[in-house]
Amino acid sequence: MFHIFSKKRFLVDYLDSFVDIHNHILPGIDDGAKTVEDSMALIRGFSSIGVHKFVATPHIMHNYYDNKPENIQKSLILLKNELLKNELKNVSVEASAEHMIDDNFEAILEKGEVMSLRKDYLLIEMSYLQPSINFDEAIQKIASKRYFPILAHPERYVYLHNNFAKYERYKRQGVLFQMNLLSLGEFYGKDVQKTAFQLLNHGLIDFVGSDVHNLRQLNHLKELTVTNKILKSLLPVIERTIYNFY
Repeated sequence: MFHIFSKKRFLVDYLDSFVDIHNHILPGIDDGAKTVEDSMALIRGFSSIGVHKFVATPHIMHNYYDNKPENIQKSLILLKNELLKNELKNVSVEASAEHMIDDNFEAILEKGEVMSLRKDYLLIEMSYLQPSINFDEAIQKIASKRYFPILAHPERYVYLHNNFAKYERYKRQGVLFQMNLLSLGEFYGKDVQKTAFQLLNHGLIDFVGSDVHNLRQLNHLKELTVTNKILKSLLPVIERTIYNFY
């Protein structure tokens, strides 16, 4: 898949054995895969680029996707049974969640209804329209429960693009950053791409994930190219993601 006439490289050539810690491949519980057939199509698509290990992260979002550990686990079992049926023994899928910092987040945190990554990490997000007013308090409470907060796709929050100091403040608070691989192209727009490059070049990105919801996004990922300069900053982050979550 290498470009032979430019200094750009196909990103997927560097994703063999990658662990995707942010995706929406579980069937029927959020805006990702709608059916188990959709899930299998995504998994087969990922397998074609050497990605076989997933931590599925369906949304937990009050009044939109009120998922709880029980129904997330049911969806996971449904998918695992389909994997066994198709004898895809090399595919590993675990379940976590992407938690919206909303007016219900602290309640589910207290009740133990959050879904952690590898027991120690919690994937969180904010609205794309405005920052969560309780974000600072939520971070403190996450830490009090002995989780490390991972903010999903910080490059996509437009209200932070002209306030780079806010990213640095979040980092000082102990917030880890997970960048979407699609942000390295123009899939979400040039401003998101520019911010992704800036965060990456400043060494502020801790982990990466696909955040893939459907085959259209996966196909964009397969066509995504990056420069050698970006690749130099990106490869250590890919390796850190594999190391922490394999």
